[in-house]
Amino acid sequence: MRVAPVAWIVVAGLVLLLSWLSVRAVNPEAEQFDRSLTEIDHFSMLENALYRDVYSVRTGTLRNYDPLVREIDALHDSLRRLRSISVIDDETKAAVDRLADSVDRQEHLVEHFKSENALLHNSLSFFVRFSAHSPSTDLNPTIGATAAAMLQLTLDTSPAAAQEVQNRLDQLRQMTAGQTEVAASVEALLAHGGLLHDLLPSVDNRLRALRALPRKEEQDALRGLVLIRETASRNAARRYRGALYATSLFLVGFLAYLAIQLKSRANALQRRAAFEHVIARISMRFINARPQDLGREIDHAVAALAACVGSDRAYFVVSGACHHLHLWCRPGTSLPAGWPQRAAELADRLDPTDDGVVHVPQVKRLPISEEKAMLTALGLDGWACVISPSKDGSVVTLGFDAIGRPCRITAPGELNLLRMALDTIVHGLTRHTMEKERTRLEANLRRARRLERIGTFTSGIAHNFNNILGGILGHSEVMEERLGTDARLIRHLASIRRGAERARDLIDQILAFGRRRDARPRTLNAQALITEAAVLLTVALPEGIELVVDEPSVIAIVSGEPAQLQQVILNLCNNAVQAMEGQGRVAIDMEVHDLEVTRRFAHDELQPGRYACITVSDTGRGMDEATLSRIFEPFFTTRSSGNGLGLATVIEIVREHNGAIHVQSRPGEGSRFEVWLPCVATSEPAAELEAPEVAVGHGETVLIVASDGVRVLRDEEMLAALGFEPVGFTTAEAALAACRAKPDRFDVFIVGYLGSCALSLELATALHAVAADVPIVLGTRSTEEIGADTLVAAGISDVVRWPVVAEEIAATLARRSGSRTGSTRRVLALAATPSMR
Repeated sequence: MRVAPVAWIVVAGLVLLLSWLSVRAVNPEAEQFDRSLTEIDHFSMLENALYRDVYSVRTGTLRNYDPLVREIDALHDSLRRLRSISVIDDETKAAVDRLADSVDRQEHLVEHFKSENALLHNSLSFFVRFSAHSPSTDLNPTIGATAAAMLQLTLDTSPAAAQEVQNRLDQLRQMTAGQTEVAASVEALLAHGGLLHDLLPSVDNRLRALRALPRKEEQDALRGLVLIRETASRNAARRYRGALYATSLFLVGFLAYLAIQLKSRANALQRRAAFEHVIARISMRFINARPQDLGREIDHAVAALAACVGSDRAYFVVSGACHHLHLWCRPGTSLPAGWPQRAAELADRLDPTDDGVVHVPQVKRLPISEEKAMLTALGLDGWACVISPSKDGSVVTLGFDAIGRPCRITAPGELNLLRMALDTIVHGLTRHTMEKERTRLEANLRRARRLERIGTFTSGIAHNFNNILGGILGHSEVMEERLGTDARLIRHLASIRRGAERARDLIDQILAFGRRRDARPRTLNAQALITEAAVLLTVALPEGIELVVDEPSVIAIVSGEPAQLQQVILNLCNNAVQAMEGQGRVAIDMEVHDLEVTRRFAHDELQPGRYACITVSDTGRGMDEATLSRIFEPFFTTRSSGNGLGLATVIEIVREHNGAIHVQSRPGEGSRFEVWLPCVATSEPAAELEAPEVAVGHGETVLIVASDGVRVLRDEEMLAALGFEPVGFTTAEAALAACRAKPDRFDVFIVGYLGSCALSLELATALHAVAADVPIVLGTRSTEEIGADTLVAAGISDVVRWPVVAEEIAATLARRSGSRTGSTRRVLALAATPSMR
């Protein structure tokens, strides 16, 4: 939602713009213009009233000058109002100023008019009174003619009329000259007549000047300017209303866009929440799943993710040495050839992000390229995928295909969740692998503690049995030397000697089970082991038990200790005999199998390679699932006379020889035990084969550290003889410094006794911190106080007794040196299920 602040800013800006346009659209100056025009009309009325009153005063119908004063004042007030409401710009201000100048001139003319008109009316009044009440003299005609001329001048102030009045006045002045009795009264008349002669034209000139003022033009000019401004304002308001309408439409459109975006983001959040819920549910299922159900849980996870994102195909692919595939397809869809095995390669060519995500919403929109052609050839219209390389060189891919429509994964948050989904599956596998490793270490620790107690017990009696057997063998040899040629007695003594030797081998096996005594592996013919075991079994089998040995089609050469491998066959056959209760059939056969992929059994797992499979089957009572899950536990037995060590010894010997055991059994249908051993060589039965000595190691570099220098030298010689390249140290500091200097130099670490178990664990932890992918084997004198959690935290892969013996360390190194990464790193290989194969 990063665009939210920008959206709010845009909306706020649009609202402010709409508010301003709304104010402008209603034409706020219209009232001002109307008031201006009204005031101009009022001003015109005042001027007209002034002129009317001026003429009324001139004609004598108005004797009071107060209306003129009020009208002049009203004009000035109207001018002040016009200045306040009509001054819009410089042009209107100049028009108002011109109107004010006109008012000033009118006021000036009116003031002069009032003064002159007052004198005029005063003189006219005197002249009229004198004419009406003058004494009867011979001057009356002349005075009457003068009054008539004066009356004419009041109506016509032309120069001719004025000259006529002047002539009459001059005539009257001449007639009164020398008549002292009328001179005083006529003198006043002549004075007023002269005044009227001057005032009447002057007053009319004032009126003409007042009328000549361009008052109408000034008003019309101001009115025209106001009307022009009003028209412009109305047009601007009309344009603002158009802009207001357009802005309103834009705001509505933008709000609709925001609503669509909000809905889209709400849907994206819902999809993200649903995606996260699916991932959380997948994680919980992985937490609660049993190790054997991991493949089914991955299938369920892929299907759930595909349903969540609306994909037509979804897959989880592991490419590399261990190839695995989990696939989900919508009904009606099919897979192109080679797909999705090539998904990781194609994703790498499409330039994935730092998180390994590749997103192609629509394939048709890609530029023309080889990658587009490949996607089109695969029938994809949209594709989303995430890849993750691992340390062992394999690549994990989680992909979703869209067919016939674009990819529905669009939001960046959903693309990030693809990585989370992949990590959830991988982490679930890692967690189960860690739990499996922890369980294995706990089992090894319990076994080591049990074997330690058994070793303590058996070591006390082993020497006594060996002494007894030594005496039997010694006496047998003496008797054989002194018997001479009696073949029958020699044969019996040879049988006694072989039985004693077999008993000594059994004692050695007890010691090997309890104390892991040094055993020298060598190449063996597997069929010869079976044949020798069959000879020993034939004598001891009950009468009702039939032993059948099938001849193999090839000769298989294995590497191991003969007595131990023969003990495996004998123990399995004895178990079969005891399961048949005196009546039945025991069959032994051997075949050679080439495994191309990792094969998992109920108790073991085999890597690809060639193996000799020795099978012991019986027709006994069989076993149920509960018994099958525990048959290899030490001291577990279903017979009251059993000790529970037979099958425990078998599986330990087979695992020490890098093999595995597979058991098939059902109640009432007998049992089938398959012993898988690595095959060194094979040949036809008729061929002569001289089996060479085969070393356990293949030049792997082994770091061994212990405080006893003599012991370290001896162990280096032993490891070199087993085919490894040992590098010994007598101090923890030196070993740690060598590891830090070149961590990739070593393939296995062996941490022996350094004075205390705590110091050995401390060094193991430090080595694990420097080279986390290198297996660590801990040699300890006692395992009583070591917990499985402590071993996991220190990065320890296996525990052996200290001092180490060749047989035990050879078996351990054979398991650990084949891969630089421990079992906790082999996450994907351990996740193999039938659906992945």
